[in-house]
Amino acid sequence: MGRLLRSPRSILVLLCCLSWQPWLLHALPLCTDSRAPVPLNGTLGFCPYSGSSCCDAAADAALRKQFQAMNVSDPACAAVLKSVICAKCSPFSAELFNSSSKIRMVPLLCNNTSSASSAQSKDSTQDYCKLVWETCKDVTVLNSPFQPSLQGSAELPSSSSKLTDVWQSENNFCSSFGGSSDDQSVCFNGNAVSFNTTEPSPSPKGVCLERIGNGSYLNMAPHPDGSNRVFLSNQAGKIWLATVPEQGSGNTLQFDEASPFLDLTDEVHLDSEFGLMGIAFHPKFATNGRFFVSYNCDRTQSPNCAGRCSCNSDVDCDPSKLGTDNGAQPCQYQTVVSEYSAKGSSSNVSATTSANPSEVSRIFTIGLPYTAHHAGQILFGPTDGYLYFMMGDGGNKGDPFNFAQNKKSLLGKVMRLDVDNVQSQKQITNHSLWGNYSIPKDNPFAQDSDLQPEIWALGFRNPWRCSFDSERPSYFFCADVGQDAYEEVDLISKGGNYGWRPYEGPYIYHPEWTPGGNTSLSSINAIFPVMGYNHSAVNKNVGSASITGGYVYRGSTDPCLYGRYMYADLYATAMWTGAETPESSGNYTSMLTPFSCSKNSPIPCETTGGSPLPSLGYVFSFGEDNSKDVFLLTSKGVYRVVRPSLCGYTCPTEKPATDDGTTTPSGPSSLASVTRVGRWMAVALASVVYALCF
Repeated sequence: MGRLLRSPRSILVLLCCLSWQPWLLHALPLCTDSRAPVPLNGTLGFCPYSGSSCCDAAADAALRKQFQAMNVSDPACAAVLKSVICAKCSPFSAELFNSSSKIRMVPLLCNNTSSASSAQSKDSTQDYCKLVWETCKDVTVLNSPFQPSLQGSAELPSSSSKLTDVWQSENNFCSSFGGSSDDQSVCFNGNAVSFNTTEPSPSPKGVCLERIGNGSYLNMAPHPDGSNRVFLSNQAGKIWLATVPEQGSGNTLQFDEASPFLDLTDEVHLDSEFGLMGIAFHPKFATNGRFFVSYNCDRTQSPNCAGRCSCNSDVDCDPSKLGTDNGAQPCQYQTVVSEYSAKGSSSNVSATTSANPSEVSRIFTIGLPYTAHHAGQILFGPTDGYLYFMMGDGGNKGDPFNFAQNKKSLLGKVMRLDVDNVQSQKQITNHSLWGNYSIPKDNPFAQDSDLQPEIWALGFRNPWRCSFDSERPSYFFCADVGQDAYEEVDLISKGGNYGWRPYEGPYIYHPEWTPGGNTSLSSINAIFPVMGYNHSAVNKNVGSASITGGYVYRGSTDPCLYGRYMYADLYATAMWTGAETPESSGNYTSMLTPFSCSKNSPIPCETTGGSPLPSLGYVFSFGEDNSKDVFLLTSKGVYRVVRPSLCGYTCPTEKPATDDGTTTPSGPSSLASVTRVGRWMAVALASVVYALCF
């Protein structure tokens, strides 16, 4: 590498040079508290960030105070340490400080010796850990962020003030603080993040499907016991427990349609926009038997359908002024989340094939102002165990009462609820809760009286199918149905505002009728979609119907799909796959991907004259089982993604089929292609470079 630069000026010059490496233009926009970065009005006073940052003025001042307390006399070391502690202000700090094994007080420092197989170039951009060591090893630093006690290790001797007091060599030091960027992490090179630049894997030529069921379902949930069973629910209100056949077996879904796991048809109000909308099984279902159902009810038909109206004085809405919608009174229809339990003993829940029909607890009930846009999906967070509940803006064109941006309304929001620690009825009343749940303490607005504490994210029109990436659970995707122009996929972060109604996707939206007022563009920090499509992209004459969100494919049968997010249009004439490039960057490019049906499909697929595509009807939802296979739930049946070669698509990394027709599991494929960089990200990085170099 040559002689290390040691003067303050040379250190700063090196930092500026690093910033212009091409792979530094990408990073996951997430802070260490799981929030999205926020725009700044100018450059921070101490840390040289502008445009967008994970620090506000108060956090910046705290870092200045921390730096001053170090009392570093050596200018070169001082410049390096300032860069290190200011990494907390980086828009990418969640990735830089991420560590599953310990609390990281400094970012992962780029170190090209940490991985012999790294595809990154062996230059100064990957030797920042060595630079830190060589620059600061013999410098006295008080209250050093590198103290082992701050990293979860043994206490530092009271007299220790130099790196060499604890670490004997560069290798020792960098084994604790260094690392290279790979498919799962990024490293800090003194100014920005550095990503893995491995060769791209082939893009999928198409998606091959097989039809394994004839029924029409809205939801699929894998059995929490890890078996090859799934729960399926239809819109009418029935839930079944089914066995998924092995890939290549030629078999179909196995279940007794006449014996559902649970039948709620007497409770569920069924119509085109109403029904059983979501199912979620407790992470400990295999031992406690708890599961949850989201559905719609009609208060004129059911005495149990009696929640508060979402149009109320708290949100400056008067139900008497709404009028009727398709003959329904305001809040006649309600969205309910109820808890149920599986039959059988806690020691043998996995063996049960039915549920107790009586409701255990009413978790949530809310009256709907209109007859559309109520979403209703529920999911358990894979790492936190909380229940995520998706709610649309309540309906009517253009969200006229601006519910999605109203801080006191739960419409147009993603909520996060604790269903394990239920409060007393008095507490529920005092806290104005909507049912039997409590608020997670780390919800973004739990301590903010201006917003509802249930809110995890806001600014949605009608989030239709959300999912967590099973390999990287911090990636939480939601597809949001557009109004007139754009269908979007959002990457959800804590407290994020996804723009509706000021924006429809990346476009400014101009509502026709606004009795509930408007939200100015400048008053929100809108987070724009990572993927999506214009309505005209599906059919220039008819346009699209609405987006149906899917999953990041983590199955083993199609390695060219691995790591790509799949989504489709309801009309079933278009499907997209989105790739993140580089890994962990949060930057996506999506491509329209052909699909067809295998000639070996257990149930023959239908076709439509004049179209090369199989006739799927409507794509209502996607599903994922415990094998990470991905399914399409359509009006004409259940379809599973299978080996691309079965449809004549080529994937160079596809494994050959075994004697039983299955494939040898394929490993993860690294992905790289043209990236789509968010507007704020480009501004943020350009501002950082300008502040440091000029």
